[in-house]
Amino acid sequence: MKRYFYFLATFSFLLMWSSCRKDFEFTPSEGNLIFSKDTVYLDTVFSNIGSSTYTLKVYNPSDRDISIPKIKLQEGQNSNYRLNVDGMTGDIPLSGKEFSNVELLAKDSMYIFIETTIDIQSLVSNQTQFLYTDAIEFGVNNKQTVELVTLVKDAVFIYPQQIVGTDGSTTIETLTFDVDGDGIDDETNLQGRFLEDNELVFTNEKPYVIYGYAAVDEGKTLTIDAGARLHFHANSGLLVTNTASVHANGLPSSDSDLLENEIIMEGDRLEPGFAEIPGQWQTLWLFNGSTNNIFNYTTIKNSTVGLLVDGNQDDPSKLQMTNTQIYNSSNFGILGRATSISAENLVINKSGQSSFAATFGGNYNITHATIANYWSNSFRQFPSVLLNNFSVDADQNIIPNDLVSANFTNCIIYGNDNPELLLDNVPEADFNFKFKNCLMLFNDPNNNFSGPYYNFSDSSLYENVVFNLDPEFLDPQQNKLQIPLNSSAAGLGVNAGNLNTDITETLRPSPSDLGAYNATDFED
Repeated sequence: MKRYFYFLATFSFLLMWSSCRKDFEFTPSEGNLIFSKDTVYLDTVFSNIGSSTYTLKVYNPSDRDISIPKIKLQEGQNSNYRLNVDGMTGDIPLSGKEFSNVELLAKDSMYIFIETTIDIQSLVSNQTQFLYTDAIEFGVNNKQTVELVTLVKDAVFIYPQQIVGTDGSTTIETLTFDVDGDGIDDETNLQGRFLEDNELVFTNEKPYVIYGYAAVDEGKTLTIDAGARLHFHANSGLLVTNTASVHANGLPSSDSDLLENEIIMEGDRLEPGFAEIPGQWQTLWLFNGSTNNIFNYTTIKNSTVGLLVDGNQDDPSKLQMTNTQIYNSSNFGILGRATSISAENLVINKSGQSSFAATFGGNYNITHATIANYWSNSFRQFPSVLLNNFSVDADQNIIPNDLVSANFTNCIIYGNDNPELLLDNVPEADFNFKFKNCLMLFNDPNNNFSGPYYNFSDSSLYENVVFNLDPEFLDPQQNKLQIPLNSSAAGLGVNAGNLNTDITETLRPSPSDLGAYNATDFED
C-alpha cells in the first residue's frame, strides 16, 4: 500500500510540474534551413502510374525553436507532386500541396516524403516522354527552395475492363477460353482480356504496360517488333491460347547497353532499385495448343516464371528460341511441361528454383546455351537443369509421359549450388536424354545419386562432357555470363546448330566455345 501511495504522489508531482511548464516559444524561420539534397530526382515513371516515395530531410541548425510560416509546392494546387511533412498531409487535408506554420525544434530535423502521379497528356501532346519539374518552397520572406525533377514516359496501356453489375457491384474482367481442349470455353480466374485485332502488333514507338493477362485468341498471332518494350504490372503476364502464336522479332543491337533492337520484357517499376528484383510479374504462358511461337533477341527478366510452356510435345514448331536471355525468375526461368522446345544461343541465370526445367516428358533440343543459376538466396532446392518424365495430380497419383528427347549440345550448366543437374524419372515412361560437348557442375562425393542415368562414362548419355571446371564467368551475380579466353569452356565445342555466330553476333571460332558467348578478352 505504501508503495502505491509513493507512485501516486510521484505521478501527481510530475503532473503539476508539467502543467506549470511554459510552452515552447517558436520564432519565425529566417531562411537558414539545411537540406539533405538541393534537388530531388524522382526516377522515371509511366504516365498515370504512381511513383515510389522519396525523402528529403530538413535540418534546423540554429539554437532556437523555429516555425516555418509556409512549406508549399511552387505550382500550388496544380502541381502533380504531393508531400507529406512529418506525418501531416497539408492545410487542405490529404492534398499534400501546402503547409502552414510548421514547427521545428532547435538542432532537430524532419522528413518530407514526396510522390507523384502524372498524366503526360495533360502536360503535352504528341510526346513520348517529358521532363516534369516543380520545387518545394520554404518560408515567405526568406524563401528557400528544393527542386523536384521527374522523367515521365507515355505508354500504351492494356488492361481488363471493370464490369458494373445490376446491383452496383464491380468486378474485373476475366479470361474465358478452352482450357482443357474439349472445344468448350471455360471460366478462369485470370484477370485480363484478349487483344483486339488492331492490338496484335506491338511496335517500338511507345512502351506497353500490361495489367492482368493480355491474351492472344485462337488462330491469332501477336507480332512484337524489334526494339519493343513490354512492362507487366504485378500479377500480370502474356497468355497465348490454342492455335495462337507469338512472334518476338528482336534484332541485334549496336549498343550493348541500350540494346535498342532487343525486345525487353520486365516489370513496370522503372526505378533503379527494381531493376533486378525477381517476381515482379507472372509469366509468358504458351498454352497447350499454341504453336509456331518464336523468340529472337529477347530479354525476359524479373518474372515469377520466365516462360511457361505447355503441351504439343510432338510439334517441333511449338517454341523456337534464338539469342534469348532470361534473368531473375523467382521460380523457373523456363518451365516446360510435356512440350517441345528448340533453343540456340540461350542464356538463363538466377532462378529461385530451376533455370531450365523439362518436366512431364517432351522434346527438347538445346544448343550453345549457358544455363546457370546464381540465385542470391542462401538456400535453393532445385538445380540449374531438371529433367523428369512424370507429373503428379491432385490426389498424388503419378502420371507418366515419355521424355522423347532432351539433347544438350555445346552447353554450360553451372551455378552456385551442387549438383546443378537432376534426373528424376519413373520406369513407366521413356527417359531419353544426351549431353554432348558440355561443361557441367556435378560433384557427388557421398554418392547420393546413383543408377544408370548417372553413369557419366556412358557415352550414349554423356559424350565429351567435362565436370566441375569453373567457366570463370565475368560476373554471374550481375548476369554477366561471358567467359574469358582461358576459360575451361573455351574450344570444347562441336559443329552443331543452325547459327554460326554467338549471342553477340560474333562469328564462332572452330572449334567453337561452349555456351552462348564466344570466349573474349575481358580487358578489351
